[in-house]
Amino acid sequence: MNAPEDPSPTGAFDRAEVIRILPGLSDGELPFHGHDRVKEHLMRETARSTQATTVNTPLYRRPLTRILVAGAAVCAVVLAVTLGVGRSGKHATAAPPEPAAVRLLDRVALAAQAVPAPTVRDGQFLYTKTLGHSTSLSETAGGGMEAAPTDESAERWVSVDGTAGTLTRGARGSRTDPAPGKDKAGLGEPTYRFLETLPTDPDRLLAAIYADTRLNHGVGSGSTTGPDQEAFVAIGDLLRTVEAPPGVGAALYRAAGRIPGVVLVPRATDAAGRTGIAVARVHNGERTEWIFDQDGLRLLGERTVLLKDSVWGKAGTPVTSVAIVARGVTDRAGQVPTG
Repeated sequence: MNAPEDPSPTGAFDRAEVIRILPGLSDGELPFHGHDRVKEHLMRETARSTQATTVNTPLYRRPLTRILVAGAAVCAVVLAVTLGVGRSGKHATAAPPEPAAVRLLDRVALAAQAVPAPTVRDGQFLYTKTLGHSTSLSETAGGGMEAAPTDESAERWVSVDGTAGTLTRGARGSRTDPAPGKDKAGLGEPTYRFLETLPTDPDRLLAAIYADTRLNHGVGSGSTTGPDQEAFVAIGDLLRTVEAPPGVGAALYRAAGRIPGVVLVPRATDAAGRTGIAVARVHNGERTEWIFDQDGLRLLGERTVLLKDSVWGKAGTPVTSVAIVARGVTDRAGQVPTG
């Protein structure tokens, strides 16, 4: 497993470098000495826990992707929502997004909007190659639990219009998931044509995402994550799974900048060993990070890092990590783009 890194929200990073990447920031806006807010989040999460996490199966693997339940019409949304579930069943209010994180996401959105849209036709496939790992828990002979990395590197072909199945080739072989169909693609099974239908206004787009996460992870749902964390994860999944049209991609980044609890991580390393700057959200002692290239602000990958020791590993351990290393368009599933 990768060596643990600095589990603080910022790590060791040059202040001038971040100011160079995010012009217009004042030195006081950078969260280098602002660890207290994250510590307070972790203390609240720890206080809410009534017992340590238990695993009831001999083998458990942390997924790299969480799937949203499709449905729920777009509705008006109040953005000051939640983080975690308390003993009372109500979600606690999260801190506002950090100004430095919002500024970075706005810069990333501008960069995404400037990239030409891919030229695609119905019947083609969007290709994505990733490197990465998740973490598995195995039961030992003595009844304890042992964490070990599981290779999640894969090549994936997603039907542009949803009429063909999704082919995935990975370390455990190949599989083809059923086609969602032109009219059934959604947040959980996105296609390029579906993404083209999403609003490019970040508030309307976030409302659509929150309509789902409030329904399935809001108060009374029994969810332990809450709609804020699920919205952040859902946007990350969309950005990583299928290359979005430039306007929609930009709106997704700006929508993420409206989610409470979003913070800046000035240094992070993806599964391919590339170092960049990240936007993240802390939940239940873990930090989910989106890592961006420092120069072009291109999305490099995503990872989840432990902020405290647990059965999954030591603080600073990336328990899931995925790096996007290639993207393109092909005429058939299984074909690798050239050039």
